[in-house]
Amino acid sequence: MTKHYIFFTRNVLPQSHAHLVQVAHCANAAANLGYSTVLLYLSQGGGFPNPLQLLNPFHPQQPAEDLANFYNLQHNLQVAALPMPWPIDRVGGKWTHSSSVVSKYYFPVHIRPHTQIVHTRDWNFVKAAVKRGVPAIYEHHHHEHKQFEPDIVHNPLFQLAVTVADPVRDSMIQNGMPPEKVIKLHNGFNHLFLVRQPEAAEAWRKKLLVDDRQHLVVYSGALQPFKGIDLLIDVAKDMEKIQFVLAGGPASQVESYQQQVKDKHLTNVTFLGYLPQNQLGSLLQAADILAHPHCAGLAATFTSPLKLFDYMASGTPIVATEIPPLIEFKQTEAIAGWCEPDNPIAFGQCLQHVLKTHPRKAEGYSDSRDWVSQFSWENRIAKILSHVEESVRPQPRR
Repeated sequence: MTKHYIFFTRNVLPQSHAHLVQVAHCANAAANLGYSTVLLYLSQGGGFPNPLQLLNPFHPQQPAEDLANFYNLQHNLQVAALPMPWPIDRVGGKWTHSSSVVSKYYFPVHIRPHTQIVHTRDWNFVKAAVKRGVPAIYEHHHHEHKQFEPDIVHNPLFQLAVTVADPVRDSMIQNGMPPEKVIKLHNGFNHLFLVRQPEAAEAWRKKLLVDDRQHLVVYSGALQPFKGIDLLIDVAKDMEKIQFVLAGGPASQVESYQQQVKDKHLTNVTFLGYLPQNQLGSLLQAADILAHPHCAGLAATFTSPLKLFDYMASGTPIVATEIPPLIEFKQTEAIAGWCEPDNPIAFGQCLQHVLKTHPRKAEGYSDSRDWVSQFSWENRIAKILSHVEESVRPQPRR
């Protein structure tokens, strides 16, 4: 019987949240490296229990086309949606919570026999695995004040904790994580972002560059104030000849910012909402500049440059804010311009400077594309597994 490298998220897929994009890409990369990999998530649910589903819930299969396009998944990956019928997560109580259903029933009975190792951001799933004799890798990307249970983190089956920022690693150690079991690794990029799409990129430019505007500045990511969205709108107010396009965010945030732009009488700011990953690559290639603004503050100490590597893979010049997680990239030529956070004037001046020094190339700038290859999701998975004991490491398919 084949045993799988299991990635788990206690969420319904697909959704556009950055942490779910990250999970999907990690699983996809493990499959691309030749491991028998299953991305496990929750089904939409909501109906009455189906006895057959509950008796046999673990069914790995090829991802549906909409899911594959949403995250740019390749055919090597298998997925499995765990049924969550009513009243799971709809009626209060421990035994009607999805975490309990997965950890107490699905995992020990139906998933464990098929599992070589688990990899997840869900601490309860990690505990379920370790307590039932399965090695585990834990991803933890944000500051929390919880103490890690000593019987779990010191268990030999608990292989590794992975984070994306040194301050988070420090706080994990303060909260009981053994220093030798936690590493910092940046996120990565999907190699499909390296594929040139000149026709699709030109189509974006024809669609987005209106009113005789010649330059396109694109932002891709969450529409959160601390990400610098308000700053970018302030920049656009003083640069009417440049079209600013923002991709990402749920409908409620898009509508809120669209109203803000309307109230300020700005005609050069467009919100596209979340784009499937198979459409985002050509948009990044269509831009003259890719914007990576960010505000100072606590979030600037642990934010993961998830979109930064997608930006670099596109070969488009980047203007970035000087925040701690990005400083190590300042010595490279992969980012064309830098400026201080919380300063729209400085950000605007940097944009103008880069437009002059780095004119758009349809073929992209090769230096950033060559340099970013080290940050592929596949390389990230390989580095993680190098820290896993060889005796429990998943074996590639033959």
